[in-house]
Amino acid sequence: MVSRETEEDVFSCALCGHCCEGRGGIVVSRADLARLCEFLGLDAESFESRWSARRGEKMFISSDENGCVFFHKGKGCSIHAAKPDICRAWPYFRGNLVDSESYALAKDFCPGIPQRQTHGAFMRQGLSYLVGENLAGSSRPDEAAALQVSDLLEALAYNMGKR
Repeated sequence: MVSRETEEDVFSCALCGHCCEGRGGIVVSRADLARLCEFLGLDAESFESRWSARRGEKMFISSDENGCVFFHKGKGCSIHAAKPDICRAWPYFRGNLVDSESYALAKDFCPGIPQRQTHGAFMRQGLSYLVGENLAGSSRPDEAAALQVSDLLEALAYNMGKR
């Protein structure tokens, strides 16, 4: 039996904010920082001192007991138009793309991921989305590791060439 992907099989954000409630930290790359500063009317130093913390070479948006400080229950994300790439990429994180168990957990957690979608379909859609939206990371130290998928893209291109 051949499974056909339909429009219902594609991720559709429910704007629930579940992904904003995590404690892992939202990485802010140099490009993110420039976009956020322009959106908020702040210089980089002001943004960093008010809204972020550094761990090693990475900058993270501050969080409180509810998760990201920019997410407000019932109101949503106050920086949605300028949100960091890692937020734009959800749920297409590397772990969810390469590991079916991680993907299953994400499906249970996120109402925007269709329950009937297969991991293979999710991976294909995710890589296509990351490339199309220019979100695929390039392994720079300031980028989120969850977006570093260049090896997956190379493997996919290699496998496509063998067909």
